[in-house]
Amino acid sequence: MNPYEIIVRPIDTEKTRYQASDLGQYVFEVHPDANKHEIKRAIEEIFETEVVSVNTMIMPAKASKRYGRGRRAVRRSLWKKAVVTVAEGERLDLFEGV
Repeated sequence: MNPYEIIVRPIDTEKTRYQASDLGQYVFEVHPDANKHEIKRAIEEIFETEVVSVNTMIMPAKASKRYGRGRRAVRRSLWKKAVVTVAEGERLDLFEGV
């Protein structure tokens, strides 16, 4: 699989910014079929940094919500999240200056 197919998008929240600044951990949404080895290889190839560990989790689907006058129901599907820890002293310049 292509590294850019494995890494779907970075997750940017207040909690992930704290992890990035203090712990050297970055959070990404990844392809549901990707395993830890593929995620590690993709991050190292895209960002040219050393990855120490990768933790993955399946985020459950959210309950239905209703929108609009027609009250159509929308349900968000499940997705896979990866927390990537980089080597000490290294950084990913994902959100610098944001």
